[in-house]
Amino acid sequence: MASLAFAAIAVATLCSYCSGGAQAQLQVGFYDQSCPQAEVIVRDEVGRAVTANPGLAAGLVRLHFHDCFVKGCDASVLLDSTANSTAEKDSVPNKSLRGFEVIDAAKRRLESACPGVVSCADVLAFAAKDSVVLTGGSPYRVPAGRRDGNVSAAADAQADLPPPTANVAQLTQIFAKYGLSQDEMVTLSGAHTIGVAHCSSFSSRLYSYNGSTGQDPALDAALAAQLAQACPPGSDNTVAMDAGSPGTFDASYFQNLLANRGLLASDQTLTTDNATAALVAQNAYNIYLFATRFADAMVKMGGIQVLTGGDGQIRTNCRTVNAA
Repeated sequence: MASLAFAAIAVATLCSYCSGGAQAQLQVGFYDQSCPQAEVIVRDEVGRAVTANPGLAAGLVRLHFHDCFVKGCDASVLLDSTANSTAEKDSVPNKSLRGFEVIDAAKRRLESACPGVVSCADVLAFAAKDSVVLTGGSPYRVPAGRRDGNVSAAADAQADLPPPTANVAQLTQIFAKYGLSQDEMVTLSGAHTIGVAHCSSFSSRLYSYNGSTGQDPALDAALAAQLAQACPPGSDNTVAMDAGSPGTFDASYFQNLLANRGLLASDQTLTTDNATAALVAQNAYNIYLFATRFADAMVKMGGIQVLTGGDGQIRTNCRTVNAA
């Protein structure tokens, strides 16, 4: 784990991945003067939570991803539903999200130390980075300065998030919508090296693949048998995304894909295209390359359609917009 520190990314002071506009205003060390302990406070809360429940590391990375892919990285995924609106977190793809309480705990401490300064969107970006590092990934600096959005709609999450059944062409289109390349798409998919998946997200590969066969022929037969035991029809149990090392940020996710042992159809599909298959192979046998690429891609993803300057707000409570 410690050796991956040598793969740390040197991120420029300004977000070098962003071509201009609001994204380019993100800055490493954004809170150095206004709230010097901001990143330390978040790191402490994430460390406590992951020590008590290691699965929360994957949950926090996923929470950041699901935020950024729906109207940008504006913490809209953290907003609660209201009497008049169903929020993103209550959409079908987000029903299994977790880690909200970790963000809440960090935000409470930040409001005590630096009231009205640190955005929920930045807390989420910091927490995702800390989770990667705690599970063995490469350290990287997070450009900050995001502000929080005021709108959260379940319909947006349903429309924008990649489904677990997506093929390479569909995934490529979804990622390209946010300025992410196929290389970055494959790399970010490697987040599935940690965490679990609900049986419902891949059960069609076991029981209803198509009209002529119940089981997906691209799924390793031995793994399929194990999964069928863990996930009988109608079950919504959870299984490890990477059974060999579910709590460790490593390259075994990609090795599994090469052995036809990817859990989700949207994972295994990465080996069906020559270009993405080559990237899978590169990452599978070079953990330092993967860790470096992943840190790089996380920084770029964290700059998607951000609010900065006078846009949005700094929420006092991440679950609700500030009173007018």
